[in-house]
Amino acid sequence: MLDVSIVIKGAGEMASGIAHRLFMAGMTRICMIEIEAPLCVRRTVSFCEALFERQVEVEGVTGALVRDRAALAEAWNRKQIGVIVDPAWEIIPDLKPYVVVDAILAKKNLGTNRDEAPVVIGVGPGFSAPDVVHAVIESNRGPNLGQAIYRGSAQPYTGVPAMKGGFSWERVLRAPHAGLVRQVKSIGDHVNTGDTILIVDKTPVRAAIDGVVRGVIREIAVKENEKVGDIDPGSESSGCRTISDKARAIGGGVLEAILHICGQRS
Repeated sequence: MLDVSIVIKGAGEMASGIAHRLFMAGMTRICMIEIEAPLCVRRTVSFCEALFERQVEVEGVTGALVRDRAALAEAWNRKQIGVIVDPAWEIIPDLKPYVVVDAILAKKNLGTNRDEAPVVIGVGPGFSAPDVVHAVIESNRGPNLGQAIYRGSAQPYTGVPAMKGGFSWERVLRAPHAGLVRQVKSIGDHVNTGDTILIVDKTPVRAAIDGVVRGVIREIAVKENEKVGDIDPGSESSGCRTISDKARAIGGGVLEAILHICGQRS
């Protein structure tokens, strides 16, 4: 077991899949950092929900809201992942983690660099190795999903949602304009084409296909075209509470990169 401290920027769906995989591999000293109001849709599998619920469980692993380093140490003693609001990433120089993973998936680099820790990993577009980070993890679906790249960059952002059940754009719900979200349907609900899933201010956002609500954003303010929901064209709601294949693959890539880099240095 590699007993190192790890900071993960972001605590949404993909970041949580990474955290879960590392935790299950024995790397349990994990701190996830988030903004105050995360733009998370798949909330039932995201540790950022701890910001609102104080404690959340994802496939048997618990994430707990922490306010400072002392509370983080207590969470680690309880074998829990710590989740902290820290939009400026101030805990990184204070904590001095061995690994930093940028899993914000902003489609660009918001300031992560290889000087932040002995091992710095960037997920998705916006990063290049080894000049900016030590490794990049491919986040685009396809044969290279989850690949650890030690020299080069991830594929550019395509902007096209993955095909599932014959549907792509139809699965994703986006805000028609800026405004405050009000939920009408909940995660796991079965819906039909035309059903109102949520409302942005006074504008309904409707399902374009039949299926199950796989994710829906919290009732927060959003910008125009922000992703606010996700519909699974299948009929089973059980998948709403399990980590996706994509998140598991990316988590596997991060795990490989950590072990590979550490192995090269030993």
